[in-house]
Amino acid sequence: MLFLQSSGFYGEIVPNLFQGLKNLVILDLSHNNITATLPKVGFSLPNLVSFDVSRNKLSGPFPNGICEAKGLVHLGLHTNFFNGSIPNDSINKCMNLERFQVHDNLFSGDFPSWLWSLPRIKLITAENNNFSGEIPDSILGAAQLEQVQIDNNRFTSKIPQGLGLIRSLYRFSASVNGLYGELPTNLCDSPVMSILNLSHNYLSGTVPELMNCKKIVSFSLAHNNLIGEIPKSLGALPVLTYLDLSQNNLTGQIPQELQNLKLALFNVSFNRLSGRVPASLISGLPASFLQGNPDLCGPGFSNSCSQEKAMPKVVNLSKFTSASLISAVAISSIIAAAVGFYIIRRCRKQRSEMNGWRSVFFYPLRVTENDVMMQMCDKNARGNGGTFGRVYIVNLPSGELIAVKKLMNFGTHSSKCEINTLAKTRHKNITKILGFCYSNDVIFLIYEYVVRGSLGDLIGKPDFELPWSVRLRIAIGVAQGLAYLHKDYLPHLLHRNLKSTNILLDVDYEPKMTDFALDQIIGEAAFKSSLGSDASCYLAPGTELSFEQKLMV
Repeated sequence: MLFLQSSGFYGEIVPNLFQGLKNLVILDLSHNNITATLPKVGFSLPNLVSFDVSRNKLSGPFPNGICEAKGLVHLGLHTNFFNGSIPNDSINKCMNLERFQVHDNLFSGDFPSWLWSLPRIKLITAENNNFSGEIPDSILGAAQLEQVQIDNNRFTSKIPQGLGLIRSLYRFSASVNGLYGELPTNLCDSPVMSILNLSHNYLSGTVPELMNCKKIVSFSLAHNNLIGEIPKSLGALPVLTYLDLSQNNLTGQIPQELQNLKLALFNVSFNRLSGRVPASLISGLPASFLQGNPDLCGPGFSNSCSQEKAMPKVVNLSKFTSASLISAVAISSIIAAAVGFYIIRRCRKQRSEMNGWRSVFFYPLRVTENDVMMQMCDKNARGNGGTFGRVYIVNLPSGELIAVKKLMNFGTHSSKCEINTLAKTRHKNITKILGFCYSNDVIFLIYEYVVRGSLGDLIGKPDFELPWSVRLRIAIGVAQGLAYLHKDYLPHLLHRNLKSTNILLDVDYEPKMTDFALDQIIGEAAFKSSLGSDASCYLAPGTELSFEQKLMV
């Protein structure tokens, strides 16, 4: 066994370094700064059981000969810069493989189909790559499979019918892909299924009944094309805590049975739901989780759910005496005045709501618009405002820190759809957009908090000192992030505002770019106007094209 994790190694692996270690069983080089390509160590390590080079700076193709080690159980390549495809014949020899971890790389091409049916496979993590292909029905052959994470790739297929029959499967996460078709009725028949995330796909049909899914904790089908009603049976799931059905075409009422659940997140925003909202769901969750359903009613909604409607009556004036006629006219005048007053008040209320604040969250943040704005004061501000607006560091009631950017000069036509598109970016060198608050006049973008602040702030310090290896890591990370935005992400995005103050650094000095593609949020005219006062920005090739042309780049 050779454990060299977090040992400060950097540079290349010498090709023949491990050649004589014929009996080596475990090789762990994780959490270092090893660069360049990976030698074909599998050929010279026939007894290898665990091979982990995760969290380095390795690049190049998948190590083709790694499965020459017939007894390989764990393969850890995640959080590097490996690229290219993974040939099927590289995996089909790994018959004893249990843990396959290649997430956070630059792999592309069809995902190896053999992997889905390896008899002993338990863990597959391949999120944040560019894999394509299908999830085959042969997945049923992986009888010991426990966890699958393939988010943020390009898989295009239906959900296999055999998925729910894998009795050991407790997590299946495949968000931000191209999955389509109706969900299998046995989707959640595994007795241990706990996390199901199929959000940001193209799924159709209805939300399936999950009556056999007694251990489900988190269930997300957000941003799909689902129709029909929310199943009442969801209210009978004893430990369901996170339920996100937002951005679909669901109809009908919110089932009263959902009040039986202790929900930390319940998001049904932007559907076509109607009727009375269960009282506990109104009082216990942010209003933004219900927005976009104009026919919902209840306390706090513009529609109070009143079923009483005034019925018109035919008046026979011939039966009225003159005194009765005067009384009727007086009563009619009072009613007309009351109706007029009601209409005016309602119009004012609607106008006030239009000028009020609303929120959209892409992650389960337990925060309201008020929580954010109460802390947006000068003492929490960072910098002098930058090109487009100030950034504030906000401490949530949960103790979590977030960064909030106040966008200026975007007018009244900012597009929530554009922000939704930007929020789907998934790359380790891109800052996550957690959500946004907006009114008719201004918008607050909510980002993840990055602990070391900006590169611009760091290099501006008098005592600035950074090893060249770290500087190189930052440069490579920025280049990889740009390549993802400009080439790999669909639709392609141009950063157009790259500078040191828009490069944030985490605790390990891993760079994360922010303020990308702001022209699509605030509009081209406002973007150019803001840039006019700050000439030190990066303008990507093609900025001389029209706004419509750039969207097609």
